[in-house]
Amino acid sequence: MRAEAGIVAERDDRGGTRLAVLRGESPLLLRRTGRPDGGGVTVHLVGGAAGPLRGDELRLDVVVEPGARLEIRSVAASLALPGRPAPPSRLTVTASVAAGGTLRWLPEPLIAAAGCDHDVVTRVDVAEGGTLLWRDDLVCGRHREASGAVRADTLIRYAGVALYRHELAVGPGAPGWDGAAVLGGGRAIGTVVTAGPELPEPAVLGTDAAAMRLAGPGVLATAVGEDIRQVKAALDPWCDPASRRALTAV
Repeated sequence: MRAEAGIVAERDDRGGTRLAVLRGESPLLLRRTGRPDGGGVTVHLVGGAAGPLRGDELRLDVVVEPGARLEIRSVAASLALPGRPAPPSRLTVTASVAAGGTLRWLPEPLIAAAGCDHDVVTRVDVAEGGTLLWRDDLVCGRHREASGAVRADTLIRYAGVALYRHELAVGPGAPGWDGAAVLGGGRAIGTVVTAGPELPEPAVLGTDAAAMRLAGPGVLATAVGEDIRQVKAALDPWCDPASRRALTAV
């Protein structure tokens, strides 16, 4: 299956945000949800079919114009499945945020079901003066199930300079992924990258979580847990501005 989806958010003449483009193909269906909040809009990603399955090629392109505010969520976790014998499934996500624009990427976790073979490629470009919050969570297998194979390649640039580059491979074909150097026996991992002119102060998030400043206008928060509940307990407050202020004040 091949599918593409796209979003273009731009500032309207009333100081809010309008969606100039909102298009999708199954399984990447997009729906505007809720009421405008603080001049921004929210879009939910709805899975219109099972998967991704081996052989699927999926792509999502996001553009946030100057002064626009966009939040992207998903209605449920994404489940990578084995499918028929075929090349790895692949999801490519690109995003660009203009000066004065804000993008908050907050999907539900990706679950690597046993036997899956899935690549995730993320490329984000934020112009100087833009604001980004980018979250990714991964669960290695369903309950009492071995992890499938997932490879995640993420690059976030700010003002044309690499701010965050990370590659993670789990499951078969990734030696040592569950050892002390990677997940330390954990079954779930999450990361949050914030970038822009106003940054939170790094804080202690827990025994298996940490926040640290990047070499540039950004902060990385990451957490590992036996299950996704532990990851969410550490990172959910970090994604809420009020809760994050409380964390950094401790």
